[in-house]
Amino acid sequence: MIGLPDVELAAQRIRPHCHVTPVMTSVTIDELAGCRVFFKCDHLQKAGAFKSRGAVNAVFAHALEALQNGVCTHSSGNHGAALARAAGLRQIPSFIVVPESANPLKKEAIAHYGGQLITCDNSLAARATRLEEVRLQTGAVEVPPFDDPLIIAGQGTAGLELMVQVPDLDSMMVPVGGGGLLAGVILAANARVEVYGAEPEKADDAHRSLRTGVRVMEHQPDTLCDGLLTTLGEMNFEIIKGGAEDILLVSEAQIIIAMELIWRYLKQLVEPSSAVVLAAIMAHRETFVGKKIGVVLTGGNVDYRNLPFS
Repeated sequence: MIGLPDVELAAQRIRPHCHVTPVMTSVTIDELAGCRVFFKCDHLQKAGAFKSRGAVNAVFAHALEALQNGVCTHSSGNHGAALARAAGLRQIPSFIVVPESANPLKKEAIAHYGGQLITCDNSLAARATRLEEVRLQTGAVEVPPFDDPLIIAGQGTAGLELMVQVPDLDSMMVPVGGGGLLAGVILAANARVEVYGAEPEKADDAHRSLRTGVRVMEHQPDTLCDGLLTTLGEMNFEIIKGGAEDILLVSEAQIIIAMELIWRYLKQLVEPSSAVVLAAIMAHRETFVGKKIGVVLTGGNVDYRNLPFS
């Protein structure tokens, strides 16, 4: 099992290749939420998402000779773009399996960073099957999108930075998809602050997993949050079970309202997957009233041509 030292090592490893992203606040949002909210702006990270942290950590942790055939993964978009960029930094190929329904702008980003796009059907099973075919055909090293110690440690650096930037937080909250970010932030927090996850009601596998103690392996998500469609990773779940205060659910309408508030008052255009954190604070106001909450805005690769609040 990995721990805080792995996150600290990841922070050193990624420093030359990733931003220390800023923290933003809004008096108006604080008034609406009933608490002080500190937004860690990882939508301004390299490749437009926190995923660059884990991808860079994973790629640079391997000896170059071990990566001579490149790297491969499956992704709804942000991890794929981040891995393609990280591979480019080391001048190795990358093979990215994406579902046909993936955000067109995210597909464009993968191609922009030099990734070779391989499309598949939209199910998680189809993604896994196609990725295994690609791995065997190419000999590339698989870099999982979330269920991997190097990825978890890399994602946790966002929490590590946030606690330095705002040293007296009561809680931190992050979106939950595969659980790499939540697991990493739990490790970074090291029981110094409470850590929550936020998840759409229509993609609530992590919430159900935490409630029952049994990891949900299959479900049918139906949410605007395309970055939160996958199920929890095995390693991630073990960390989350031991360290998450709760995983809070929000409706699609609440996500859209939060996304608009972030645009209106922070002047930041983020993905619906990012907006779940503010939606959760406002929907569960009694939990956070009067507190100082750090949240991670995870991605900014939103299709600006098709905004849900326009």
